[in-house]
Amino acid sequence: MSGVGKREVGFTLNGEETSVVCEARTSLADALRGDLGLHGVRLGCEQGVCGACTVILDGRTVRSCLVLAQQVDGADVETVEGLAGDEGLHPLQQAFTACHALQCGFCTSGFLAVAVELLRTNPRPSREEIREAISGNLCRCTGYQNIIDAIELVAAPTSGEGESA
Repeated sequence: MSGVGKREVGFTLNGEETSVVCEARTSLADALRGDLGLHGVRLGCEQGVCGACTVILDGRTVRSCLVLAQQVDGADVETVEGLAGDEGLHPLQQAFTACHALQCGFCTSGFLAVAVELLRTNPRPSREEIREAISGNLCRCTGYQNIIDAIELVAAPTSGEGESA
């Protein structure tokens, strides 16, 4: 029964048009990791609880382990691999490093996706709003204080202008 339910899915991935041929039951996480080689998308619980597989789909964060790859046909998908640009690391990636907001790094890509969405919708969140935004992501190494500090660092006004997410 090889090939049953397979079809090509075309979408924008980190600003580039791409496609993948996958079965109807293939999760977006599996397609991104296995078929497209994007290992920044982590598989933790595979039940949508931990947040390690969080990506940005059409501007909103989703748990890629719960989304079927065939559902993203025509969509825009952003992963941690798309954050850094030609000029270097994204300001959030720099802040996570500066604030020691990562240790093993397993959960980091999910936290970065959530932080990007938060700062796009609310460029100046309070610490409480940051806590609320990251509350669905789990970290077993750092605790959350340094993660909150890193997000707050990027959101904080610097010389009259903030960094854009």
